[in-house]
Amino acid sequence: MSRSPTQPDALASTRTDTAPDATPAPQADARRPGPHDDAQAGHHRLVDRQFGPRAAAYVASAVHAQGEDLAALADLARSHPGSRILDLGCGGGHVAYHVAPHASEVIAYDLSPSMLAAVEQEARHRELTNVRVAQGSCERLPFDARAFDFVLCRFSAHHWQDLQAGIREARRVLRPGGQAVFIDIVAPESAVLDSWLQTFELLRDPSHGRDYRASEWRAIAGECGFEPGPPTYRRLRMDFASWTERMRTPPDHVTAIRALQRLAPSAVREHFAIEDDGSFTIDSMTLPMR
Repeated sequence: MSRSPTQPDALASTRTDTAPDATPAPQADARRPGPHDDAQAGHHRLVDRQFGPRAAAYVASAVHAQGEDLAALADLARSHPGSRILDLGCGGGHVAYHVAPHASEVIAYDLSPSMLAAVEQEARHRELTNVRVAQGSCERLPFDARAFDFVLCRFSAHHWQDLQAGIREARRVLRPGGQAVFIDIVAPESAVLDSWLQTFELLRDPSHGRDYRASEWRAIAGECGFEPGPPTYRRLRMDFASWTERMRTPPDHVTAIRALQRLAPSAVREHFAIEDDGSFTIDSMTLPMR
């Protein structure tokens, strides 16, 4: 498996190995680069700078390495043995590790070459010989149309420059009858609570894009040609010390976050269950799509 990086909660799917001839395959975006692409490239460089040096921390992160959502993805893969699976924006590779025992092949795909090197090493350590790595942006995938039975994405989309482009690409590479599952932090529907969450996130990590609201997720999925299924919501406690240390948040930014937490009105403190040491609780959503 040694290869260098190259260019059940409401989860169910009927696998289809071959595409109907009458259905034209969606094509990759072949438009000419423009100003949007320059902004996207700049954001991608920032994401890589943030996460490349922290690859080992994300492989070892307890928050990312465990959870009911991972168990549900493993159950989904187990119920469809021999599937080809894309772990989109794989980060520390935890989705890939959980589904690989039940799949024919898993592609762990990420923007950061350093992250992929860490994933490849960990997969080798776990003797997961069907895990491959590939490098690139989630907004423009280097895969053929209808290449995967499942596209799984966990805690990645809030870093993307263009969520719509990434979801359109996920749909393009998914086989008819296949399923995508997106798991991410979701912002509250309240504008005030939303603003507080995005501020905490951006101070901690300048590569943060946006934690989308559940309503935004469903609307964007529909615009991109998916039919979203029933979501599963969970509460996720973030230990403040490990949350900031994992990203090596600068001390002045840590101080700013703590100052904001102390200034937060009661509705904010209650929703995010802000604790005396700065630890807090946020909402995650698992959203299956067909």
